[in-house]
Order: sequence, then structure tokens, then C-alpha cells
Amino acid sequence: MRASVQKRALYLLLCTFIAYGVLVASHEGEFWPFSIYPMFSQAGNEWSRAVVRSVDESGTTTDWASIHQHELPGEPLALTDYGLRHDLANFIARTETWDDDRVAGLERMFREPLRDHRLLVYRVRGGLVDGDSVAVWFEPYAFLSADTTVLNPDLR
Repeated sequence: MRASVQKRALYLLLCTFIAYGVLVASHEGEFWPFSIYPMFSQAGNEWSRAVVRSVDESGTTTDWASIHQHELPGEPLALTDYGLRHDLANFIARTETWDDDRVAGLERMFREPLRDHRLLVYRVRGGLVDGDSVAVWFEPYAFLSADTTVLNPDLR
């Protein structure tokens, strides 16, 4: 009888590992409760987000150098007012080649706010420096107005 219980336990354990392996493989390594929590597993890695600023005529940039937060021109544009949530940060982070289709996609994304605003889009990067401090860089990505789109030359 003891061998039967051990055999069942081994069979159940084997089935559990197979089910876990299938679920993890089909969900890109993420399966609760064995999920990878980025706040812990990626702590200290560089991160990237997006910020959009509404600028006046003087806010048009020809200098595409990274700046600090206190140097940002204009006022922040609340993307949620236009139905944009995480779309922009993903779009910017995942686009490696800025061809005409990608530029047109960026223009479509901002179609509504461009009726009333001139926009500067920044990629915000942050990460650890010297092992104990956080540094944040604001990289100008694109200038958009109702009739003009200018990308940072380093993107093409």
C-alpha cells in the first residue's frame, strides 16, 4: 500500500510540473503565482517612459540633447484626457526604426491634441548611477504641430 501512495504522489508531482511548464512556456514566463514581478526582478535596471509637453512658439527645439526635468519647456500634457494611457511609452520604447509608417502612427496618436497644442515628446530614461543614486534623462524625441513633425535626427 505504501508503494501505491508513493507512486500516486510521484505521478501527481510529475503532472504538476508538466502543467506548470506548459503554462509558463505559453505565457512568456509569466504564470501566477510564479509570476516575475518587475519591481523586484528588474530592480536597478534602466527604465524608459514617455512625457509630452505642450509648448509655445519658443518651445521648438533644434537642440536634441538630453535635459534635466527642471529644464523642460512648456506645460505637461495629460495624455489620459485624450484616451492615451500606456500606448505612447510602449510605442516609443519598442520602435527601433522610425520609417514613414511609424511617424504617421505617432501623428495619428496625437491627432486630437494637435488641434490646440504644439507638442514636444520626450523619452524619459532613468537608472542607477554609482550604485546608490537614481539619474533621470529627458531625451527630446519629436516635435509635433498641426502641420509639422520633426524627429530627433538620431532616431533615423
